[in-house]
Amino acid sequence: MARSDNYIAVLLVGLAFISDAHAEGLVPFKITGDGIAESLTGEPGDAARGRALVLTRTTTCILCHSGPFPETRFQGDLAPDLAGAGNRWTVSQLRLRLVDAARFNPQTIMPSYYRDDGLVRVGRNFAGKPILSAAEIEDIVAFLATLRD
Repeated sequence: MARSDNYIAVLLVGLAFISDAHAEGLVPFKITGDGIAESLTGEPGDAARGRALVLTRTTTCILCHSGPFPETRFQGDLAPDLAGAGNRWTVSQLRLRLVDAARFNPQTIMPSYYRDDGLVRVGRNFAGKPILSAAEIEDIVAFLATLRD
């Protein structure tokens, strides 16, 4: 199996474990410029929980991204290194990248983690549901914002 096929297989397995707790629907948000300024939950996320989410195979982040995670083997190299993400993007920009990465690049392979419509090749069990909850998005944003050079 080719390396990219392995990534896709692991991505699909990881997505299969995502909870049905995300079926509650989407919280309304407003895109301003190149970001989403307001927290999806109205509260800041928890960076420790965000780090754990980034490193779990469920979110699939680490399959494509690498970062300052010396304890984690087999980090991806298909997407930008997450080291320094807090320097490169604002919290608002990070939030929108997680919510809908396709807004920045329609050809991206990064999932839109907080959309439930207009998606292609969505498994029957995931149709109409976001991949991550609003709280999980905020936790990951909080963590990524701490990654500074």
